[in-house]
Amino acid sequence: MEIFRQVTANNITLKDYPFWKELAMEAYLLENEDILILDKENFNDVMVLDAEIALKAGRKTGDGRIDILAKYGGEYLGIVELKLNEINEHSLQQLQDYLDKKDQILQLGEYWNEDVAPKWVGLLVRNSISPDLQEKLRNGYDYNGLPIAGMIIRRFRSNENEIFVVSDTFFSYKYSSKDYSKFIFNGTEYNKGRLVNEVVRYYVELHPEITLSELKQIFPNILQGSFGVFDKKSRAEDLYQRWGHKRHYIKPEERISLKDETIATCMQWNPNNIDSFINRARELGLKIELK
Repeated sequence: MEIFRQVTANNITLKDYPFWKELAMEAYLLENEDILILDKENFNDVMVLDAEIALKAGRKTGDGRIDILAKYGGEYLGIVELKLNEINEHSLQQLQDYLDKKDQILQLGEYWNEDVAPKWVGLLVRNSISPDLQEKLRNGYDYNGLPIAGMIIRRFRSNENEIFVVSDTFFSYKYSSKDYSKFIFNGTEYNKGRLVNEVVRYYVELHPEITLSELKQIFPNILQGSFGVFDKKSRAEDLYQRWGHKRHYIKPEERISLKDETIATCMQWNPNNIDSFINRARELGLKIELK
């Protein structure tokens, strides 16, 4: 039986426009990394680090190749496996083979420079998923303690050749208190990186005449570690342009204006350094609750 699928959004008729080759999907994800966001807590600050990474004995049948390596905040590295065919139990086994060789990845490039060892997550991507695997991932599945997610990506094209992409994510991570996944500040819920951005912004609003050097004394670099709590906007943008990896919140609405400078707060936070930041914020009289 042939299935004809048609989608209409705001009176725009859309037709299926699938990725015919795995490399085409890969190229799209490299340029649109935010599609790889898995949830609103620890897995929503994502950046692609590399693609086509060869692994020795990466498969039980021989060598392998990781399609995409991504980083989630300052805590997780993600192995992303793309498939032309339906993702199913066979695809899951291949991803698990790569996760078995994850330590090899850290020896192949400078992918991790945080003060703590990375945690790992696996992600399978295709435009369809088997019912059995869908159910397994919905209920929360991990491999030797490493969480696994699935994602369906579908692409459509309008009569005016506009491109629309829809994604569905199948992921249920069982957070515990030690994950520090959700925080309440001034009545709003944030993840680690967004909490820091909002706390610093709020503090600056309370002290509109504060300068860069003064704010550095309030929130010293040591609270975060490698990159500091924040940096000059110009330097943060330069780092992004030079390395292609976002370390800071640099969108216009994310920046924070001081008396003498505009800054961008760091995205790279883990349970250790976020704890240090929260303790400092509480010393300043700011109330932060762990949800």
